[in-house]
Amino acid sequence: QERLVESGGGVVQAGDSLTLLCTASGFTFNLYAMGWFRQAPGKEREFVASIGRRSTNSYYSDAAQGRFTISRDNAKNTAYLQMNNLQPEDTAIYFCAASANYYFTTQPAYYFWGQGTTVTVSS
Repeated sequence: QERLVESGGGVVQAGDSLTLLCTASGFTFNLYAMGWFRQAPGKEREFVASIGRRSTNSYYSDAAQGRFTISRDNAKNTAYLQMNNLQPEDTAIYFCAASANYYFTTQPAYYFWGQGTTVTVSS
């Protein structure tokens, strides 16, 4: 059974950094692009970043561009989201998901989802 487990969330102060992890099992990880989404309190889930199967291509939302970096290690079946200079507006539950291609930014294009990890940024 396909499974994605996020970890690495926590409570940080504005300006701090965090790295989120997404560990996959139950499917061939290197055949899928991986994406990160987030859902802030009272808001809809939104795309954050995605990366292709071989890490050649990546794509970022405007909010993530320049501060966040997505990466993956296919040998470890793990995707990462390094987040720098975090701000209170980055407070959200962060989800990872698997898709057929890195340029998909909408939720229906993603097949498998994790349960999320919570990031809270205080000012």
